[in-house]
Order: sequence, then structure tokens, then C-alpha cells
Amino acid sequence: MPNQVRLIPGSGGVFEVRRGSEVLFSKKHSGRFPNPGELTGRV
Repeated sequence: MPNQVRLIPGSGGVFEVRRGSEVLFSKKHSGRFPNPGELTGRV
């Protein structure tokens, strides 16, 4: 089965990228948005 991506609206300025229950990136914890290409290897 190919990978599937879903966008799930959040609130309060939270931006997270997850794979299942694993958090791959969190704006809340890093204080920034990911750099271009930063998440490519993680997803």
C-alpha cells in the first residue's frame, strides 16, 4: 500500500507532522516551521 498523507486541521498555531503516533516534527517544541526539505527524509 502506498503512503497516504492527510491534513488534519488543528488550533492554537500547532503544526505537527506525525507518522501514526510518532511526532516527526513539532513547531510547538522547536519554535519554528521546518526548513525546505527537512522532513523529506523523515516521512
